[in-house]
Amino acid sequence: MKRKLAAAIVIAGMMVSVSACGGDDGNDSKDAGPESWKGQTLTVWTMDGSAPEQWTKDVQAAFEKKTGAKVKFETQKWDGIQQKITTALSESTPPDVLEVGNTQTPAYAATGGLAELGDVKQQIGSDWTESVSKSSVYDGKQYAAPWYFANRVVIYNKAIWAKAGIKDTPKTRDEFYKDLETIGKKTDAEPLYLPGQNWYFFDGLTIGQDADLVKKEGDKYVSNLGDPKVTAAMEIYKKYASYSKAPKDKDEATPQQATIFAKGKTGAFIGMGWEAATAIQANKSIEKDLGYFTVPGETADKPEGVFLGGSNLAVAQNSKKQSLAKEFLKIALSDQYEGQLAKLNGIVPNKESLESNLKGNAAAEAAAPGAAVGGTTPLIPEWAAVENSPNPIKSYMTSVLNGKSPADAAKQVEGEINKRLAQQN
Repeated sequence: MKRKLAAAIVIAGMMVSVSACGGDDGNDSKDAGPESWKGQTLTVWTMDGSAPEQWTKDVQAAFEKKTGAKVKFETQKWDGIQQKITTALSESTPPDVLEVGNTQTPAYAATGGLAELGDVKQQIGSDWTESVSKSSVYDGKQYAAPWYFANRVVIYNKAIWAKAGIKDTPKTRDEFYKDLETIGKKTDAEPLYLPGQNWYFFDGLTIGQDADLVKKEGDKYVSNLGDPKVTAAMEIYKKYASYSKAPKDKDEATPQQATIFAKGKTGAFIGMGWEAATAIQANKSIEKDLGYFTVPGETADKPEGVFLGGSNLAVAQNSKKQSLAKEFLKIALSDQYEGQLAKLNGIVPNKESLESNLKGNAAAEAAAPGAAVGGTTPLIPEWAAVENSPNPIKSYMTSVLNGKSPADAAKQVEGEINKRLAQQN
């Protein structure tokens, strides 16, 4: 399931262009309820790779049987989707239901483009995993429903670990360090491939340290990069990077870390489960040696914090079929179809009780434990601009790895971060 799960989004003009869609005609635009459903057609936007054919077919059948209405799925490409959704939400006839990135949801909600779902929350999500549901709430109100998620795991070369005499995968961070040291001493492999700017892995470490990347000063958000908890996360990252020869000024995509791993001379890397397929594509023989495990935390009973990338389902505020759209959510997000989606796509579902559907998918099974302790980037509309290229936090990471103190490296970029945070004010 190779797809972009990045939180960096370009929302130029979003705060203005969508704001016109909220409010005045909200009540008039809603449908009349079940008596008006028969013969209607609901339009649902899903992203490329998100909705498997079998899932779509089964949900369509269940929806039609229950409501007498049709549902038309329209697949969207990730490139340029933010502006496309922004435009669609400002129009009088938007798609009724939309898949939106979890970290993008607050921005769309802030503009008034999304309908509130508080009236159906108890029917579709009373037991959602807390960490995955946070992104669907903005300003205390439910504006979307968590759909599916993915997070980073350790992908390792079993042959290299066996050569180093390591029999079991690590359960704690210190055990992981020890295994990497052993690989370095007993083999000629690079223990870990970790470029200096794997920003989402670093974000996971900040989540594990219960650190906040922003803080509120008066009525605005400012950088919190100098916080001791963020420093602690960066020190953990630096320790991991000490086992790697990867460039300190590059991220995991330049070059693709999976293709480096595919050469068979690297003990492990930290990435998305689908990156294993990229490695296999580069070198078919690597497949037999692939293994996966959850990124270990400080103690064996709690995995490392991870960035949860994923998608929510939302209803457009300007949809004239809001009750029908909410009925679609009840079906699509039911245990039956949420579980089916997890099984077909190998993604982390929105409830821990449904993770049993991942059995037999090694990468997904390794990812699932991290979901409960995972999180996202700051869930504020202002955050989007911070991650625009060049991402100042990546610069901070490189500076620390090159020897600058975390405090000094933070001071070097906090002005730019604050400037970007102020762009939406």
